[in-house]
Amino acid sequence: MNDAAENVGPTRTAAFEARLKKRYAAERRFKAIGLGAILFSVAVLIFLLVTMAMNGIGGFQRTELRVPVDFAATPVTVMPDTSDERTVVQSLERQGLRDIIEFSATQALGEEGAAQVNSEAWRLVAQQIAADPGLARGEQVFWLPTSEDLATAYAGDGSTDLQPLAQQLAADGLLADNFDFGFLKRSDATDPQLAGIWGALKGSILTMIVTLSLAFPIGVLAALYLEEYAPKNRWTDLIEVSINNLAAVPSIIFGLLGLAVFLWIFPSYRSAPLIGGMTLALMTMPVIVIAGRNAIKAVPPSIRDGALAVGASPVQVVFHHVLPLALPGILTGTIIGMARALGETAPLLLIGMRAFVASPPQGFTDNATVLPMQIFLWSDEIDRGFVERTSAAIIVLLVFLLLMNGLAIYLRNRFEKKW
Repeated sequence: MNDAAENVGPTRTAAFEARLKKRYAAERRFKAIGLGAILFSVAVLIFLLVTMAMNGIGGFQRTELRVPVDFAATPVTVMPDTSDERTVVQSLERQGLRDIIEFSATQALGEEGAAQVNSEAWRLVAQQIAADPGLARGEQVFWLPTSEDLATAYAGDGSTDLQPLAQQLAADGLLADNFDFGFLKRSDATDPQLAGIWGALKGSILTMIVTLSLAFPIGVLAALYLEEYAPKNRWTDLIEVSINNLAAVPSIIFGLLGLAVFLWIFPSYRSAPLIGGMTLALMTMPVIVIAGRNAIKAVPPSIRDGALAVGASPVQVVFHHVLPLALPGILTGTIIGMARALGETAPLLLIGMRAFVASPPQGFTDNATVLPMQIFLWSDEIDRGFVERTSAAIIVLLVFLLLMNGLAIYLRNRFEKKW
């Protein structure tokens, strides 16, 4: 009988083998499709980053002319007890610094070359002297921004009449593209040679601070109430459906709400980070509430039961046990919501944050713009310099987004707990 049992084996008919072969082939195709999708996504991402980097490198540079200035022959003085930059610039202007720079440029570049020095070049020299008064002594060499016409001619896209001059100055070592550190320190300007990103970057930072300060605590508390305290009835079901619908509402609708409500309450704060942050907080809050409820729901009931068993009050159970365990999931939703808010322009258009702002905001109620809006405004310009500045601003926006998300991911991992 044992011999008969040993002779009985699995029956692998031709049909069975065909079906098995077909399943294996389907599995291989599925793996290949999944791998292809990943490779395609990586290729598109690399193409995007490489394209932005190649186009943005020129945006971090500025075409400049080399101008020696002899302050021994034409002295200027800076009061040692003056620390205000504006006061120093005004004092140097009264002492004729503009004429000194024009004379030195004529001596070094000739009249034709001196005419292509940017009209605001003397102010940049004054700002450097204000930062380091030692520059106002002896002979100093300054690299001064050129006019936009000479910059485009040097790049090969501008007027052909200035290209011979640009080639001659470059051959003499008087014209070059240098890294523009001031791009990260200046605000917007009508001249791409003088435009900077700091005003928009600071506006984005202030706006995100207001958005996070409002959306995160209110969203987390709303999620806690709906999941832990709210009775399960038709009203809470209606609220849940409303929150889910708000998360899918187009962002421009929130801009209309901000225009109708916030600017009606605070009419003097138009285009301020305070109003922009409040508007984006409305848009971000539903995402945080939904992610928060899912994270709270994922905490095992045994955690609550164990805490209650050792004498913790319901409030202590929520804030000492449930919330810390749900915090990583809540932070994930916050990352998604803040990343969406950082790249929004439509809501901010309606509340006036597309204004030309020549100086960075000093507070939450000052006029400001944000990085996506600055990119939108520059992309509408026809000057080649603004095209490069646009790509550079996109790189700054991506870096800011990566830093913000990196901080949020670090905090999420820092508070993550396993059970």
